[in-house]
Amino acid sequence: MNKNLDVLEEVTKTAAAMGSHIIVLPEDGIYGWVFKRETLYPYLEDIPDPQVNWIPCIDPQRFGSSEVQERLSCMARNYSIYVVANMGDKKSCNSTDPKCPKDGHYQYNTDVVYDPEGKFLARYHKYNLFEWETPYFDFAKEPQFVNFNTSFGRFGIITCADILNFREPAVSLVENFKVDTILFPTAWTNGLPLLSAVQFHSAWAMGMRVNLLSANIRKPSLDLTGSGIFTPNGAKKYYFDMETQEGCLLIAEVDARPRQSPMYPPSVNWSLYASNPEHFFSQAEVFTGTIYFDNFTFTELSQEAGNHTVCQKGLCCHLSYKMTEKCNDEVYAFGAFDGLHVIEGEYYLQICTLLKCNTTDLKSCGQEVDTARTKFDYFSLSGTFNTSYVFPEVLLTGTQLATGEFEVLTDGRLTSKHSLSKPVLSVALFGRWYEKDPPHPQSASP
Repeated sequence: MNKNLDVLEEVTKTAAAMGSHIIVLPEDGIYGWVFKRETLYPYLEDIPDPQVNWIPCIDPQRFGSSEVQERLSCMARNYSIYVVANMGDKKSCNSTDPKCPKDGHYQYNTDVVYDPEGKFLARYHKYNLFEWETPYFDFAKEPQFVNFNTSFGRFGIITCADILNFREPAVSLVENFKVDTILFPTAWTNGLPLLSAVQFHSAWAMGMRVNLLSANIRKPSLDLTGSGIFTPNGAKKYYFDMETQEGCLLIAEVDARPRQSPMYPPSVNWSLYASNPEHFFSQAEVFTGTIYFDNFTFTELSQEAGNHTVCQKGLCCHLSYKMTEKCNDEVYAFGAFDGLHVIEGEYYLQICTLLKCNTTDLKSCGQEVDTARTKFDYFSLSGTFNTSYVFPEVLLTGTQLATGEFEVLTDGRLTSKHSLSKPVLSVALFGRWYEKDPPHPQSASP
C-alpha cells in the first residue's frame, strides 16, 4: 500500500508542478485490485462525514487511525492541488440493523476529495457495484449526489459501474446538480467491441455533454487499462496501451464550465431522423450474433457501399456507408440490440452498431477483435431510440479513438466528417433506457 501511495504522490507532485488544479487517482489504486473482504478490512479506515471541518495532515489522530487519509491530505496540502482518490471506508453495525453484514461492519468502496489546504472536502460511497464486487464491498444505502464547487467549475463524483449500471447518481449529477465535470476513479475491464474504457467513457462524456476525468487502474494481464480526459466534444487526451506495463500521467486544459462555451454541442433528438419512414432502407438477410452475452440481430456488409436497416423489437437501426476498399479477408456486420442485459448487473440497452467480425465466419461477429485493415470513406448511423441517453462511439484499429473525425447531428445521426484516418473496429450508438431497468439491488434487499 505504501509503495502505491509513493507512486501516486510522485504523479501528484508532477501534476501540480505542471500547473494542474485537480488530480484524479484510480479506483483500487491504493490497495491494489486483488483482495478478499477479510484481507481488505485491516486496510480500511473510518472516514467521517466531510462536515467535520478536518485537515488530516495537521490532525491525523482526530478520528482514530487515518494513515491513508493523512497521506492524501498531505499530498494535497504540500502540492496545493485538489486530490481525488479511491479508498475503503468501514462502518460498524449490529443486529438492530437488518442489513448489517455477518461480520458486523459495512465496507464501502469510497472516493475522497481534499482541497489544496489538505482539508477533507467530500466523501462518496459507491452505489452501483458489479456482481464480483459484492463479496468484498457493501452497497451504499442510497444514491449519494456528491458535488462541490471550485473556482474552476462544479464537480461531481461517481465510481466505475456508476456510469453504466443505473441512472443514479450519474445522470442526476449532470442534469439536476448541473456539474461541469465528473470525477471518475475506475477499475474498468476492457470489453471489445463496445465497452473498452476509452471508447465508452469518451462516448458517455459526449452523450451527457459534460467533462469526464477518468482514471483507470492499470493491469494489462486482466485487461485493465485506459484513462482519459474527455469533454462534450470528444477526447482531449487519453491513454490506452495493452502491450507494456507503463502507466501514464495525463494532463490537459479543458473548459471549466463547458455549458458556457461557444463550442458546447446542442441537444440531440436521437430518434428524429430514423423515425421518418422516408429514411427506411431495404432490409437485408439477417443472422444472430452475440456481444457480451446479448443476442444481436445482424446483417453482413457484403458490398463496399450500401444502405441497410436492421430491426429488433422496437428498435430499427439505419446505416449508410462506403468503404475505401473492402478487404476480402475481413467481414463487417451491422446490427441492433433492444433488450435487458443480464451479466454483471441488469440494465436495459438499445444499441445500433457497425463492427468488424473476428474472422470471415459470421458466427464470429460480436467477438473481441482489436485490429482491422478496412478503411471507410463514409458512414451515417441512426436508430429509433426510445431513450434520450445515447452515447456515440467510433473506435479505430488498435483500440484508438477517432477524435474529431465524426459528428453527431441534432436529428440523431452519427456521421463521419471525412474518410477515417485508420481502419474501423466499430461504430455504435449505445443507448441506455433507464426507465425499463429492474429495481436496484439495494432497494430489493431485506
